[in-house]
Amino acid sequence: MAQAPTPPEQTVAATGDALQKEARFSLAVLRVHGWRLALVFLGLLLPMWGFGELADEIHGQDAIPFDEPVLRYAHSLAGQGLDRMFLIVSKLGYSHGVVPFAVALVIGLAARRHFREATFALFALGGSGLLNMATKRLFSRERPALWESLAPETTFSFPSGHAMGSATLAVVLILLAWRTRWRWPVTLAMLAFTAVVGFSRVYLGVHYPSDILAGWAGASVWAAAMFLLIFRFHRHPWRGPEPVTRPVSPPR
Repeated sequence: MAQAPTPPEQTVAATGDALQKEARFSLAVLRVHGWRLALVFLGLLLPMWGFGELADEIHGQDAIPFDEPVLRYAHSLAGQGLDRMFLIVSKLGYSHGVVPFAVALVIGLAARRHFREATFALFALGGSGLLNMATKRLFSRERPALWESLAPETTFSFPSGHAMGSATLAVVLILLAWRTRWRWPVTLAMLAFTAVVGFSRVYLGVHYPSDILAGWAGASVWAAAMFLLIFRFHRHPWRGPEPVTRPVSPPR
């Protein structure tokens, strides 16, 4: 005996129920892992694409259109007051600020027994420095030579070590502070610091703007990758391992 065909109303209702279940599941995933998915996209995929585009231009020895105009604009702002300020900012952006602060951060976290946080900071900040040195040798891009700099450099240019170091520190502090009440103050302060350090290198004529962008992109990719590797997808800074729940046996 042939089965009666399913009425169209029941088919539509079943499809609607299935779509609602999928939507609820998707929302549940976003509630639990939404910020980490955003970190993967904004901290890994987008910067990786940007770094790849810049690296391809540098490898092909093509001139990047915005590099020289931005350099000349920065130089047009030159004055004794800005010279002194950006020389100080440049020092704070690496040897006199970022490096000692990074060392103190790792030691401080370890001393307070925040070992996962200290491990994250150590691998993110230390690895970023090593990665920067290796990448400079790989691309061997010469420094700008549009004018005589107040703070000449002898190493290669791409990517900027100052930009990469300051941005790595910024990402580390932002990720560690993200689930605390200091989230927005730390984020705004570190974004401003990173931007000023990056511009100081262009103002001093020792980096192309594309070097700065590549440093920021490389820092974001490396620090985000270290965060996801060390904290996994089920742990957060300042928390211990999540307790294992065991099924309760039904009463006999």
